[in-house]
Amino acid sequence: MNETEKTTKSGNITDKKLIWRPHDEKYQTHKWYTGKGEIEQGADNKSFQVTATYQLKSSIQVEDDILDISNPVLADQYKEYGRCVAVVEQTVNRLYGEKFEKYFEHYQIKYAPLILRAMEADKILDSVQVILKHLGKDGQDVSRNEPVLIVGGGVMSDIGGLAASLQHRRSPYIMIGTTVVAAIDAGPSPRTCCNGNQFKNSIGAYHPPVLTLVDRSFFRTLPKGQIRNGMAEIIKMAITDDMELFELCEKYGLDIINTHFATETEDENLKKIANEIIYRALYSYMKHEGTNMFETYQDRPHAYGHNWSPRFEPAAKLIHGHAVSIGMAFGATLSHIIGWCTLEERDRIIALLRKLELSVFHPIIEDTKLMISGQDNMRKKRGMGGFWAPLPRGIGDVDFLKEVEEDLLINTINTHKALCSTFENHGHGKEMYLKDLGLA
Repeated sequence: MNETEKTTKSGNITDKKLIWRPHDEKYQTHKWYTGKGEIEQGADNKSFQVTATYQLKSSIQVEDDILDISNPVLADQYKEYGRCVAVVEQTVNRLYGEKFEKYFEHYQIKYAPLILRAMEADKILDSVQVILKHLGKDGQDVSRNEPVLIVGGGVMSDIGGLAASLQHRRSPYIMIGTTVVAAIDAGPSPRTCCNGNQFKNSIGAYHPPVLTLVDRSFFRTLPKGQIRNGMAEIIKMAITDDMELFELCEKYGLDIINTHFATETEDENLKKIANEIIYRALYSYMKHEGTNMFETYQDRPHAYGHNWSPRFEPAAKLIHGHAVSIGMAFGATLSHIIGWCTLEERDRIIALLRKLELSVFHPIIEDTKLMISGQDNMRKKRGMGGFWAPLPRGIGDVDFLKEVEEDLLINTINTHKALCSTFENHGHGKEMYLKDLGLA
C-alpha cells in the first residue's frame, strides 16, 4: 500500500490519500481481472471518498473446427483445472454432445455439463437458478477462478452469463455461440440478462465472457431461418458502422444464408467471405460495445433496430432478428423523414432486408400506445434524460435522436405502412414468428 499525507504546520494530518495497488499478482482473485483504487480522507476527519477502477480483458477468437482433437485451443483453457464445468443447450448437446465428450476425453480433462433447454420461454430467473445450482455446492462447486463453459444460442448466452455474474459475485466464463446471433452479438456481449415483468431483458448484469470462441462449423446444423435471423444483427452493424460490410451483405448475403455460412459448399472464396463477414461484424460490435463495457455511455450504435422492438417483439411473438429488421426499416424511414438519410439510402437499406427475406413491417407497429410505451420503457433503461434513438446517417454512420414526439412517430408509422403496402408480401419476411422455427 502506498500512502501520501498532507499535514498542517502543527503536524496534524488534515488530508490523507491512500492509493491501493496489488502487491503481487499471486493475490489476484482472477487472472483475467485487475483493478486499483484510492481513498481520500476529508480535511474535517469526518468524511472520506473512495474511487476504484476495474479492468478486464475479453478476447474474441474466430476459429475453425474447435472440436477437432487436433485443435487444442479449447482444451488449453482447462488443462490447469483438470476439468471443464459446462452449461450446454439441449439441442446443441443432441447434435454435438458426443464430440464434446470425446474432445475432452482426448485431452484427459473431466467434462461436467449441465444440459438445459434454452428457448425464449426459458429466459427467466428460474433457469438462472438451475444453472446456479449446477455451479454451486449442490452441483460442481466451481472455484471462483475457474472458467465455466457456456455453449448455445442467444438465450443460453444471456442466462448463462447472468448466472456466472452471480456465482461468487463474478465467475469467469468462456462462451461458444452456436447460433449466428450468439456468435457475433449476444455471445461476446457484456450484457447478460433474463426477462422480467417490466420488459424484455429487464433483469441483468454487465459481465462479458473472458473468451468468446466463434466457429461457423456449428452453423451447418442450424435451420436456415436461424441463419437469416442472425443476418439481421450483422446488417445492423453494417448500416451503423461499416459500409464495406453492407456491400458484402448485398453481394453475398443470400449465398451465405443458403450455404449456412459456407459450411455446405466447397467454394473456398465464399468460405473466406463468410469469415470476413463474421470478423467485420464482431469487430464493429465490440469496437462500440466492448469498449463501453458497462454502458457508462448510451451513444450505442448497435441499439439501432432495438428502439421499439423490445416492446413489440414479444407482443407479436416475432423471431428476434425479424423484430430488429422491422425496427431497422422503420428507423430508416424515420431517418429519411428527418433528413438524415436520402431516399436512395432508405430504399437501399430496406431492399437488402427484403432481399434476405427479413421482415420490414408488421401491423403491430400501428399500435401507437404500444410504441409509445416502448419509448417510455427505453427512456428508463437508457437513463439519460431522453429516448436517444440511434438512426442511420446514410449507410455506415449513425447519429442519435433525443426524442421522437408522438406526431413524428405517427407520421413515420403511416409513411412506413404506405411504403410497405406496395410490396408483394406487405413487408413480411420468411419464417418471422417464433412458432415458425419451433421456438414459441
